[in-house]
Amino acid sequence: MGIPVHEPPRDSRRPVVLGAVSAIVRGGAAVAALLTAGPSSTSNDQIVVEDAAPVVTDGTIEVVQVGAELPDLEGELGQNAAESESSVDPERADGGCTIEALSVRLGSSGDGVACLQDALRAEGYFDGDVNGDFGDSTLTAVRSYQTDQDLFVDGVVGRESAIELAVWPDEESLVTHTPAPAPGAVDLWGVKLSPVASAGDDAPPLPDNSGSGRRVVYDRAGQRTWAVAEDGSIIRSWLVAGSKYSNEQPGTHTVYSRSEMSTAWNGKAWLPNMIRYQKTDIGHIGFHGIPLHVADNSPYMTTDELGTRLSGGCQRQHNTDAQFMWGFATVGTTVVVT
Repeated sequence: MGIPVHEPPRDSRRPVVLGAVSAIVRGGAAVAALLTAGPSSTSNDQIVVEDAAPVVTDGTIEVVQVGAELPDLEGELGQNAAESESSVDPERADGGCTIEALSVRLGSSGDGVACLQDALRAEGYFDGDVNGDFGDSTLTAVRSYQTDQDLFVDGVVGRESAIELAVWPDEESLVTHTPAPAPGAVDLWGVKLSPVASAGDDAPPLPDNSGSGRRVVYDRAGQRTWAVAEDGSIIRSWLVAGSKYSNEQPGTHTVYSRSEMSTAWNGKAWLPNMIRYQKTDIGHIGFHGIPLHVADNSPYMTTDELGTRLSGGCQRQHNTDAQFMWGFATVGTTVVVT
């Protein structure tokens, strides 16, 4: 059963839908045609705002029209419980220590925990032994710090808490920027590349343990997405702006719902070409184009900010990449999050 639709009055402030979904796109030529027929761009690569009625498919793709009540995690939400403890590059721009992982929690141990304990001690929250073991005293200190700093209180030190304590690795060192493609350059489907996209041998290699077959791969540490063909070739790869709360759950997911236009959980943002692959207790996580403020249709970010974590849960994409993704990631598509 689809989600109930509450259709709003037609309003001249409604942004134009980026991709046509009157039928499922099954190949590169169709996607190329879709992009060619799409709206023009402004000088800062954002979509032109127009009045457009929502498009409903023939039922082969579940589409939720504008105005559906979907909390898409584009707000002040945070959770780290599912965050991986996999080690990352421990470097920090100023040479200081870091937690050396995407998260540390009760039961964690090592130099990263000792770094955390030192930081908590410096802030006046920890008076135990700096022994590198995340025990009950460290947990109490973390929760007290999170409470006082108005952070998400879960006792897990992920990105937000580690940034506040200045023990988070240098994120820029984890992100691979590829040269802007030549004018008119296309991916392996023949679709125009965005300024932050590459394809084939020019694309960065896939991360380890990122699955097989036709799929979308999203690497949180590198803030990068790949569209992979059945034979393993990289059709296209591009930078995204993912969650600043690290609440995208690693593992293998499936696209289960799509909307040409959705709204953020707080009703303050339009989310074009929304493709959902993860359900949580507090909403949906997925890929979409650059969000627009409902109040005035201004974009939330620029192209230059792609590759940094800015959202409440979803992965924001350059609008050209969002249109490609709309054609590639139909319902049932595998999404691997690393």
